[in-house]
Amino acid sequence: MTVSCEVPKQELPDAAPLDELLPATRRALLHRVATCQAEGRAPSLVGAVTRNGRMVWSAGRGDVAGEIPGADTQYRIGSITKSLVAVLVMRLRDEGLIDLDEPLGTYLDTPEGGRATIAQLLSHSSGLAAEARGPWWERTDGALRPELADIFGERPQRHPAGRLHHYSNPGYALLGALVERLRGEHWYEVLRREVLLPLGMARTTLGPEAPYAEGRAVHPWADVLLPEPAVDTGRMAPAGQLWSTAADLCRFAEFLLNGDDRVLGASTVAEMRTPRTEPQGPDWTGAYGLGLQLTRHDGRVLCGHTGSMPGFVASLWADPAEGVAAVALSNLTSFFGLVPVVTDLVRTVVEHEPRIPEPWRPLDGVDPALLELTGPWYWGATPFVLRLEADRALRLGPVGNGGRAARFRAEEDGTWTGLDGYYAGETLRAVRREDGTVSHLDLGTFVFTREPYEPGGAVPGGVDTGGWR
Repeated sequence: MTVSCEVPKQELPDAAPLDELLPATRRALLHRVATCQAEGRAPSLVGAVTRNGRMVWSAGRGDVAGEIPGADTQYRIGSITKSLVAVLVMRLRDEGLIDLDEPLGTYLDTPEGGRATIAQLLSHSSGLAAEARGPWWERTDGALRPELADIFGERPQRHPAGRLHHYSNPGYALLGALVERLRGEHWYEVLRREVLLPLGMARTTLGPEAPYAEGRAVHPWADVLLPEPAVDTGRMAPAGQLWSTAADLCRFAEFLLNGDDRVLGASTVAEMRTPRTEPQGPDWTGAYGLGLQLTRHDGRVLCGHTGSMPGFVASLWADPAEGVAAVALSNLTSFFGLVPVVTDLVRTVVEHEPRIPEPWRPLDGVDPALLELTGPWYWGATPFVLRLEADRALRLGPVGNGGRAARFRAEEDGTWTGLDGYYAGETLRAVRREDGTVSHLDLGTFVFTREPYEPGGAVPGGVDTGGWR
């Protein structure tokens, strides 16, 4: 039996106007991009913003083959490639083909890095060297490093695995090889079929496809340019080979915010956004999840990635709390001013146009046995309240300030698993008496009763028989 909470459906007004940015916001975004391109002396620059599932603004400055670049102009995206490779690895995990906590050597015959877990490789805590064996791999043909053994120098292991965050490009070359080993084909072909095409990222490719920008270096003391090479990096390609567009990266940013069941579910993407290495400093420098960089900017935690290759820089940052993301691409070597541009684009939209909450709607129906669990509970004498949410989920939080709060996911066996903070991974049970009524809640051995220090056998250690006095 269920209790119906359904209300008559009403015709909803057209929501499109809420997706459009206000003229003042659009001008502020354009001013930021234009200022960056001019002051940074970038041959070209494209910026874009996505919100509510679609790109809502983009602008290009400068020149690409005699035209103003746009959201469909390709640029090399460097290490944003790593985030896409990480999605492939997480797909392998969700399919049960790998365990993130198992050493890479369990699945791949590798000359180095085999003792590091896959999670450590994803989060750059494997201890492997930052760069491949010389010469400079980003500017030299991958034919110089035809096998995995060829990417490692004399001292490939710089730190013990798991000790600290140490960015490693060769680590992602190994992850690309892992994908090839388990899928039986080139990693990019797997990426295109399993990720790019489902997400509509048809303009994200292994090599450039017109229209595309050519990589450039700008003389430090004169306004003149020098072409940069754009080579196929071979085995190192999973670390930074791909080309993409602002429009495609906006689609990827929306995926990082919401997931897509055709690729990865929302819970797996949220797992990727969770820090796996210790945040450093107030801006979380060095914080890294599973294939994603994390930063704290203006009090907001952003996820995404930056990228650079000779002649190119790219940046993508998304704000999960606000549902806004921004992208910027440029064909300029060593352009440190691009990352602040993208975080500023996010901040501008969030501050000018705060997110409009979704309308509150009642649940379609609810099991009375679950409804019975809601309301006040007491841990000792401390009051908490338990709320029922969609999909049989629960939310437990203290009444007033202080105390541990958490969300709980419903399991098939009638229990719930904690999703946040102290109770993450812990089990919540509703303990029932012989007559079927609820006696108390058991949360990882913590007991919650309907009355503060309720007399009876539920409270561990018992309750003083004299009662309150």
